[in-house]
Amino acid sequence: MLRRMMTGGALLAAAAAAYLFVLRPWHLGWGAAEEERTARLPGDDLVREPDLTATRAVTVRASPERVWPWLAQLGQGRGGLYSYDALENLVGCDMHSADHIVPEWQGVAVGDEVRLHPDVPLHVAVVESGRALVLSGGVPMGETPPPYDFSWAFVLRPSADGTTRLLVRERYGSTQWWSPLLVEPVEAVSFFMSQKMMRGIRHRAQR
Repeated sequence: MLRRMMTGGALLAAAAAAYLFVLRPWHLGWGAAEEERTARLPGDDLVREPDLTATRAVTVRASPERVWPWLAQLGQGRGGLYSYDALENLVGCDMHSADHIVPEWQGVAVGDEVRLHPDVPLHVAVVESGRALVLSGGVPMGETPPPYDFSWAFVLRPSADGTTRLLVRERYGSTQWWSPLLVEPVEAVSFFMSQKMMRGIRHRAQR
């Protein structure tokens, strides 16, 4: 029995080490070069001392002008999030990702709401048309405000070959001692949804 417990403990320790030192750094920087992970991006000042930062990137074979309209119409009740709609709708998001650009959804301004769920809005903090869209806010816990400050930046960087680097950065700043216990699993789920969203934007812009 003791040997079995020791073996189980060793396996758990190995799994934890693999996540902390291999899997976690990979998904926090998915697709991003070192320069992109460390670069100063629009919206970074919204969470000045983050406890957790994720910067992910994909190359889109299209100009920023062709990618921007898909960012401008992000949100529930608008263009959706271009991710796994079926999974989001299991928790009542009522998400329907658009496959075309809708002119009436193109107007986005600071202070506007971008909803993740009918009852969960983020707010537009930065708009630089054709370059950057930054959202801020968080997901409340019932009537309790989110126990962290949060910013979500979408940044377009043109390349000399006519392609665009789409960078997506999340920054979390804890406001409660127990915030990391919530943020870490939230961030793992966010990676699963975000990589699909980024590939969804790429697919639409390249068509």
